[in-house]
Amino acid sequence: MSANTDKPRLSALVVAHNEEAELDDCLTALAFADEIVVVLDRCTDRSEEIARTYGAVIEVGAWEIEGARRNRGIEICTGDWILEVDADERVTDALSAHIRETIGRAPYGHFLIPYHNYVGDRLVEFGWGAAWGVTATVRLFANDSVHGPAKIWGEQRIHPALELKGEAGRLDVPMVHYVDRNISDMIHRLDRYTSARARDMRQTGELGSFARNVRRIFSRFWKCYVSRRGYREGQYGFLIALMAGLYPILSYLKAHLEDE
Repeated sequence: MSANTDKPRLSALVVAHNEEAELDDCLTALAFADEIVVVLDRCTDRSEEIARTYGAVIEVGAWEIEGARRNRGIEICTGDWILEVDADERVTDALSAHIRETIGRAPYGHFLIPYHNYVGDRLVEFGWGAAWGVTATVRLFANDSVHGPAKIWGEQRIHPALELKGEAGRLDVPMVHYVDRNISDMIHRLDRYTSARARDMRQTGELGSFARNVRRIFSRFWKCYVSRRGYREGQYGFLIALMAGLYPILSYLKAHLEDE
């Protein structure tokens, strides 16, 4: 852990699984950080080779639980602050400057970062939520020798819970997130997410009922399409609301009908 200085040290943390198509652009945008840490989970592509060209601190391993691999990356980071970035996310020049200015004066705590989510080259601002995309999430947090990291991940396979400490804040400049390349990519993500969620449900035994999960199709669709104004995005908003509505019932059916 670094000692406190007039200019806090910033670690940028990227956790990746076979992200050679995204990693180069992602790490290029993180050159402003004092340290780059890359955790490579069961990678069989060129991800490690790419990370080494950026002088990153690299951890190679295999983790079944998303929270465990992210927490391992946090343990490795030596900065006074940690910025978590996924390989399909980009830190703009405006955001990097805002982060530097913020951590220079902020107390121990954590910050929500707003998101600009893209499907292909289309910016989709409205309708995200209900376990299907976020409009803001905690990605910047303090990390000191007295209190430890102000953010720790839970043990769930999908959408892990967060333990947060210190003061809460919110940045004004968004992170760019390339969520899905196209509709097929969106469907594949729904398949991955529901399979991981089903494993969590089988492990805890908390499956809920068939009827309740059927009702959630409609309540989640309404939440995304109407309450979160997905209708403003036209057919993209309908797609996002549809995926959000299907997520609980597909997870339930996989947990109930399949063994793994």
